[in-house]
Amino acid sequence: MDSQEFVETVRDEAATPLSRLGSSKALFADTAGEMEDDAVLQAAADRAHFAAERFDAWADEESEAVAELFADAAETERDHSEAAADERGDYDPGEAPAVQEHLAGVEGTPERLGAFVGWALAAGNNADQVVGYFVGQASPRTASTFRAFGDDYDEYVETASDLLADVCDDETWADAVDAATATIEADYEDYFETLESLGVNPKPVC
Repeated sequence: MDSQEFVETVRDEAATPLSRLGSSKALFADTAGEMEDDAVLQAAADRAHFAAERFDAWADEESEAVAELFADAAETERDHSEAAADERGDYDPGEAPAVQEHLAGVEGTPERLGAFVGWALAAGNNADQVVGYFVGQASPRTASTFRAFGDDYDEYVETASDLLADVCDDETWADAVDAATATIEADYEDYFETLESLGVNPKPVC
């Protein structure tokens, strides 16, 4: 397996949850049904804030290029959180997204890189929904802010996949794929359970 095959495999194996995490219902779940500007911005800021904390912790435990990737991602996610907070006007962190509890338990360099890719793929879908929301709200400046986030997530996927090519053998490639898909699934399970609790059918994509 190489880096491109890795990403293609993850996308194929997690096609359904990724698709649903890229639906409008994902934003509805993130905001617990409060589809208003403040709630959308709060959810976006929380996702980035707690991701920054996790990647900072990983950077302290990894070495060389992997540590640098996680440290850079932490800094970028802090920038994302601040950008969302600036759009909102004020910000106090809320509850960490459920996927962060999953990431906290991931151990091993290939597994963390794989989980990071899975997280970034789902985060990119989330950012697309935030962009769509603010386009619909006739807020092009705010939409543009979040549109730029997508480029960062694409870069995360590319860089982490390239690093996996340096650290993986046949067995650890499989571990990385499992870690990526498990992370997407953790995000999806929270989406599913939240929508059910709100009385919304999670399955149809819309």
